[in-house]
Amino acid sequence: MNKLSMSGLYTLTEWITRFAYVNLLWIGFSLLGLVVFGISPATVAMFTIIRKWIMGDNEIPVFQTFWDSYKKEFLRGNRLGLIIALLAYIIFIDLNYIKLDTIIQIPLYLIIFAIVMTILYIFPVYVHYNVTFIQLFKNSFFIMMVNPLSSIMMLIGFVALFFVMKFLPALLFFFGGSLSAGIIMSSCYLAFQKIEKKLQKAKAA
Repeated sequence: MNKLSMSGLYTLTEWITRFAYVNLLWIGFSLLGLVVFGISPATVAMFTIIRKWIMGDNEIPVFQTFWDSYKKEFLRGNRLGLIIALLAYIIFIDLNYIKLDTIIQIPLYLIIFAIVMTILYIFPVYVHYNVTFIQLFKNSFFIMMVNPLSSIMMLIGFVALFFVMKFLPALLFFFGGSLSAGIIMSSCYLAFQKIEKKLQKAKAA
């Protein structure tokens, strides 16, 4: 029992260290690109690492994999970041418009919610599928719509993480990005698996 407890504690410590390390890499490489040009490719690299972990590839060289992904996806990742920034600006404008016109509040809130949820699926879809930009946004929206359970899991995970970070704000620096990405990627990966199983059944039929 004691050996099992020590083994479990070691595994937990190892994963805590891994997530902290990836979070620091995410911050560091975001700063390397002066944040504006670094955050999106750094986020792609972070999701690439976490996806591999979720799929069982736990022995990857983290720094080298992160750096290779960052370099490879720098230009395309920044194009994606620009589109997301434009969507964020549209949401900001819409939220201000809601304050002025109460008649359209409910439908506009629903549209904004759908956009935000679609954005949460974008990076997992980006690193999991090799698709064009148009397909990336279409697939993200479609997967979000047909997998409400994954979206609910994602939101529950965010709520839990919010309360932990609220009471222990120092953890935000070490785990804010990586744990958020872990919640998003694990929820989306379940959705990906369901879709792939359905496609396999359809091909077999």
